[in-house]
Amino acid sequence: MSERLYLFTRFERFWHWSQAALIIALLFSGFSMHGSHRLLAFRSAVEIHEVSAWLLIVLWVFGIFWHFTTGQWRQYIPTFANFDRVLRYYVHGIFIGAPHPYKITVEHKHNPLQRVSYLFVKVLISPLLWASGLLYLFWGRLADSTPAWFGLEQVALLHTAGAFMMLIFLIVHVYLATAGQTPLEHIRAMLSGWEEKH
Repeated sequence: MSERLYLFTRFERFWHWSQAALIIALLFSGFSMHGSHRLLAFRSAVEIHEVSAWLLIVLWVFGIFWHFTTGQWRQYIPTFANFDRVLRYYVHGIFIGAPHPYKITVEHKHNPLQRVSYLFVKVLISPLLWASGLLYLFWGRLADSTPAWFGLEQVALLHTAGAFMMLIFLIVHVYLATAGQTPLEHIRAMLSGWEEKH
């Protein structure tokens, strides 16, 4: 028996998919600039990277405003209640057909593992990418005010480290998005807004 829940509003879906597209564009263009692939000319990669970064900053400003005005920021407060059960499910239970130990509600859309993961992205990976990216972009104006031991190479290394962390998050996120009753169940929910509660 299942029940349909309207979990994700239009704005949440727009925010999610726009953010995903911009992050993929940033990763693709960033790794091209790094020389990891040659599918883009360097100048094109730089332009795509800069435009995508500014668009993502604007999207994040709107996202933060929306989360705080609607109270949806509470969805991301981490909890460790049943964290071990959810982790065991993803490590073992999912492979033997065990039921998911977390029951989704409109008030609690994300399980404990998702909450910790999203918080990690919001307070560590994204700030690292933004700070290092903006430093890199405006290095010509800021170089004189930074410590002697901290140069453009360190900024680039921090930015690259953040990019790899975001790539790992993206891969795990896409993999776990296929871990519903069917591989497309959660993806359909993020397209339509409706989640099947089993």
